[in-house]
Formats: sequence, structure tokens, C-alpha cells
Amino acid sequence: MTVRSTTLANGLRVVTDAMPGVETVSLGVWVGVGTRNERPEVNGVAHLVEHMVFKGTRRRTAFEISEHIEAVGGHLNAYTTREHTAYYCKVLKEDAALGLDIIADMLQHSLLDEGELARERAVVLQEIGQAEDTPDDIVFDRFQEAAFPDQGVGRPVLGRPEIVGALPRTALVDYIGGYYSGERMVLAAAGAIDHDRFVAMAEAAFRDLPAHRPGTVDRTRYVGGDFREERDLEQLHFVLGFDGVGIHDEDYYAHSVMSTLLGGGMSSRLFQEVRERRGLAYSVHTFSGAYDDGGLFGIYAGTGPEQAAELIPVVCAEVRRVAEDATEEEVRRARSQLKAGILMSLESTMSRCEQLGQQFLTFGRHLPTEEIVRRIEEVDLEAVRKTARRLRRSRPTVAALGPLQDVEDYARIAARLD
Repeated sequence: MTVRSTTLANGLRVVTDAMPGVETVSLGVWVGVGTRNERPEVNGVAHLVEHMVFKGTRRRTAFEISEHIEAVGGHLNAYTTREHTAYYCKVLKEDAALGLDIIADMLQHSLLDEGELARERAVVLQEIGQAEDTPDDIVFDRFQEAAFPDQGVGRPVLGRPEIVGALPRTALVDYIGGYYSGERMVLAAAGAIDHDRFVAMAEAAFRDLPAHRPGTVDRTRYVGGDFREERDLEQLHFVLGFDGVGIHDEDYYAHSVMSTLLGGGMSSRLFQEVRERRGLAYSVHTFSGAYDDGGLFGIYAGTGPEQAAELIPVVCAEVRRVAEDATEEEVRRARSQLKAGILMSLESTMSRCEQLGQQFLTFGRHLPTEEIVRRIEEVDLEAVRKTARRLRRSRPTVAALGPLQDVEDYARIAARLD
């Protein structure tokens, strides 16, 4: 892997990963700002900004943005998370300059037209409505809010409909003006790319990007709690979670191994006990959100209402047991799963580009694959049991959506975890 980086005068970090033998380039801008940077009265503005930069610039109409990239067979997209916003494309190597120019144009010269904004607010409201109609999706937002109440990191990425529907253009202008700057951005590219040539293109493309913006962010404060919503559904959607680990935490890799061991695949404890042995759920898995200054760990299961009374005690029991009787063989298997996933991702230009963008935003540097693999291999049985015990020291978070008649009360669930 050949990774090079250069910081431009405006603070923009330009990072490349040359991959000999490929014919494509994946490139994008990762911005160190997301939902947690929003004030409560503008929840959803980060995601709406992400949509609106596609809706026309000084040089291109909304149609021309998509037309120009698709005319060369390229793909252009974006996403918003609680900490980051990303704008990226994949093109043939001879079209890298075009892809870069389109993204740079969008991020610096978006018109934020009032007519387009009215239409796009309606589109996002449809997106929110679709999420609300998807219980195994929206339950995670409810879970996040119960874990981090009254905080940016706990609010929904899509925003609340009553807020999004009324967001004025000035809110978007203020948000971009407060956060979109060179020092908060990483321009990453992977594939058939020459670093020096790409840096020269970036200097020209981002000449209007300001170096500094004054925006701030609050620290995360895990609280934990209980959310329940009765709905007439075929399944109960249940999430149980705990205070997790941040991306810089010394237990980060042990936590990843523990999560994989507990619910990361078909051989995991939860899958085997809940689905294979007892038939209590079709879907059961663990997940983690690792933020710059904290984290959230969770277990999701979807089950029929008649199975809920048995499912919840089983899940709680597995959380307790992993801290007591996880085995060397399970740890070895989980380490192998994690390492394989990392090594397989190296075959994709998009995966490598995204890794670069996220790593430079989070750590200020590239993490060599060898370093990551070594950290995973260093995780032993005691480290896994330790991070499992650490989970249970926090107040649990429970979210349940669907038929609730057989869902135990919060105090009973918490007692099962002691």
C-alpha cells in the first residue's frame, strides 16, 4: 500500500493510495461534521445540506451534476452520520479530474436555491416517513435517543419532520458557514492515481475553500434509559445496549473482538443460541457506534410477540456469560473474522478511499493495515472478558417497538444483567 498525504495552504488534507493494475479511481471529501454538531432547533440540517449541494451550483444545474458524472459511467453519492459527512464518486482513471471538479464545485459553489430547497425538504420528509414505516430501521434512532438524551449525538440523522419541514435557507447557509472549511476536510483518493498530479488538481479545484470555521461540538454523555412504543406489527423489534467505547479507547480492539464473538456472525453466541437452538428470532446481531469521545454498544433482535418473554432473558444471559466463559477458540475465530474483513476490503478502491478519509479525520494519519491487524492479534481472552464486564457497569438502554405485552419492565431487564 502506497499512501501519501499533503496539506494545502487552506488546511485541506489530500491523501492518496495508489493501486497499480486497476483502471478506476474512487475519490471523495470527508468532512468532520455531522448530526452531533447541530443545535436542537435545526436538527436535520446536516443531512439537508448533504442533499442540497447536489441541487445546483454557479456552473452546473442539478441535472448537469448527475448528467456529467453519468456521461462517463461514473457514480456520485454522499452520506451523513452523527460525526461525518462524505461526498464521493467512482470513475475511470481518465475521468478523475472531472469527478474532483464536480465535488469541489458542489462543496464551494452550491446555490441553495429556494425553489430547490422547498422540493428537497419534501423529499427528505418522504425519507423520514419511509424510515418511520420501517420499524427495524427507526428503532435504532429511538435507541440512540434513549442512550444520549438531549444531545446532538442522540438526535436522528434525518432530523425531525416538524423541524426539517420548516428549515429556512439561512439555517443551511449558517451551517455551511460554521463548519465547512479546509481544516475540517480530507480529500481522499484510491486507485489509479498519481499523488503529485492529484494535489495540483486539488489546489486549483479548492481555491475558494476557507481555511477555518468556528463551529464547536459538545462532548457525548451516555445516560441510558428506556423507550417503548406499542405498534400493531407482526414482530417486536428489541434493542438492548450499553455505554460503549470510543475510537481512541484502549479497549477499542478488544471491544470489536468481543462484539464479533457475541453477535457478529452465524457462529456467534447470540445467533447460535437465539436462532439456531431456540428459534426465537430470524435476525439477531450486535453493533457498535464508536465516536471520537465515547461509544454505544447494542444488540438487536426481531421476534414474534409470543417469543418475547423467552427472548429477552436469553439475550441478557448471553451478555452475562460472555464475561465469564468466553473461550480461546471463540476469541481466535472472532479475530480471524475481523482480520479477513479488513484484508478483503483492500481489494476495493472505494473501501480504501473511505478508510483513508475516515482515518485522517479521526487520527490525523493513515493506520497501516499491518498495525490494525497487529492490534487485533494482540487481543487475548482476558481482554475480551474485561471489555464484556465493562459493559455491564453502565446503565442499560432498552428500546422496544411493536407488540409490547410480553416485554419485561426496565427494572426487571436491568436486574437480569447484574
